[in-house]
Parts: sequence; structure tokens; C-alpha cells
Amino acid sequence: MYHQAVMLHEAVQYLAVKPGGYYADFTYGGGGHSREILCLLGDGRLVAFDQDEDALSNRIDDPRLTLIHSNFRFAKNYLTLYKTLPLDGILVDLGVSSHQIDDPKRGFSTRFEAPLDMRMSQSAKISAYEIIRSYPEAALTDIFRMYGEIANARQLSSRICSVREAQPIATTFDLIQILKAFTSPHKINKYTAQVFQALRIEVNGELKALRAMLEDAGEILKPGGRLVIISYHSLEDRLVKNFMKWGNTEGEPVKDFFGNVHAPFNMLTRKPCTPSEEEITLNPRSRSARLRAAERMGR
Repeated sequence: MYHQAVMLHEAVQYLAVKPGGYYADFTYGGGGHSREILCLLGDGRLVAFDQDEDALSNRIDDPRLTLIHSNFRFAKNYLTLYKTLPLDGILVDLGVSSHQIDDPKRGFSTRFEAPLDMRMSQSAKISAYEIIRSYPEAALTDIFRMYGEIANARQLSSRICSVREAQPIATTFDLIQILKAFTSPHKINKYTAQVFQALRIEVNGELKALRAMLEDAGEILKPGGRLVIISYHSLEDRLVKNFMKWGNTEGEPVKDFFGNVHAPFNMLTRKPCTPSEEEITLNPRSRSARLRAAERMGR
């Protein structure tokens, strides 16, 4: 299986698909969420996006679906081009696909010795190897601290810079060997996951893309349109929560001249939805998933 859609029924339920509506799946992957939307769509239209070339092989043969090879940060331009604005709903699953994790040569997994790649779009210029090879120590420290929440980020960066002067740090196992000196054996898996997450976020500009997409969401959704987002770590979830609550990713209330708070969205999930125990058993990778949904205000 290319990828098992996470919280499939919950996501589509919050999307509240209307026959004849215009919808977007910003993270197509294996097409699981899109397939479910199409089942409810009637004569509507669905535009889906994925920056990974491998996902294009999962194209569903359905004239109502337009699948675009692009990062969702550029969705507004494509949706304008295909005359599908405004939208009735947007679905976003921010997780790394199982295909990307299980393909050793992609370098996302800590289980395989592979080139330090981690590019979601294989045409992207920068890889994790280039970051480890060329970023200054201070920049590495910032990445590990901000995106991985690594407590000893400065010491780790210093060690990486020292090692790379003597020999290349070219594979996942080369990097993991360095990491072992910075945490206890029973915490190495978590520590490695945090470092890999930090590098992956930097390689793919994930948080920048998420901010850009959220800023566009308020413009491309029609009043009453739904925004459903599944995130997998606190950095993503914080941005999503702030946006749905306040209309901006900084989490700052926007007030009018009279001091009234302007909230462009109505949050449909007071607390994030999480996978059921049954789903976690069937798909352990869903364990960290958090689903939030909101509806655009206005008439």
C-alpha cells in the first residue's frame, strides 16, 4: 500500500462534502482521502495537489478530479487557473506518506542506511546532505532547536561541524552514529526522530509552506467553506490552531476600531480529534495525528 489515509472518515465527515461543490485535497498521496470525497461529490469538482512525483502514479481515473504536481503553497494560482474558486472545502494531511518512509533511498527513515535526502519533491535542489555538509554551525543550531526542539542543539551542531571536516556525513547511519553520543541509549530513537524531523522541515520548507497555505485559505474558501487539517507535531498543530482561532499563525487577536475581535473562522473542534485505538492498532503511524476543523464565517 502506497499510503493508508489517516482518520479518513472523521476528515471527510468534518469536510461535509456537498454534491456539486468545489473541493481541494492539498496532500493527495495515495489518493485515499480524495477517493472518499469523490464518492460524495456528485457532479462537483476536486482539485488535488502533491509535490512528490511518485504520488502521480496513484491518479484516480475520474473526470471530476484534477491532480496537480505542485506544493500546496501554490494552490491558489492553480485553482484560479482551473476556475474552481471559491472552494467549499479544503483537506490537508501534513504527514509524510508511508511510501516516502518505506522507500530506503528517500532517506526519511531511521531504519535504513540511505543517502541523507529527505526531499518530498525529488526535483528540489537542497537535500539533508547539503544542509549537514554546508550550513554554518549557528544555522544548524537554529534548525535543531526550532524544528526539532533539541535541548543540546549547540553541542550537536558543533560536533557535526567537527566531524564533517574530517569525513563526509553522507548517509542516515553516518548521522545516527554521531547522535548516539548526545543522548542515552533508551532515548536514541526519540532523539533521532527529532533531529530527522528538524532536517526534513528545513529541506522541504514545511512550516513556510504551511503558513503560506493558511494565509490563502481565508481567501479561497467561500463563506461556510470547511478547512480540515491533520497535523503530526506541535509546531504544525500550533500554527493550525492559531489560524483557525484568530485568522493568523501568530495567535494574535485582530481587533477592529471599536476593540471587537475579528475571527474569520468558527472552530468546529474545541480540542483536536485523535485516531481511535482501533486505527492506531491497524496503522501505528497514525498515533501522533491531530485533526482540527473550522468553518469560514460570513455570508
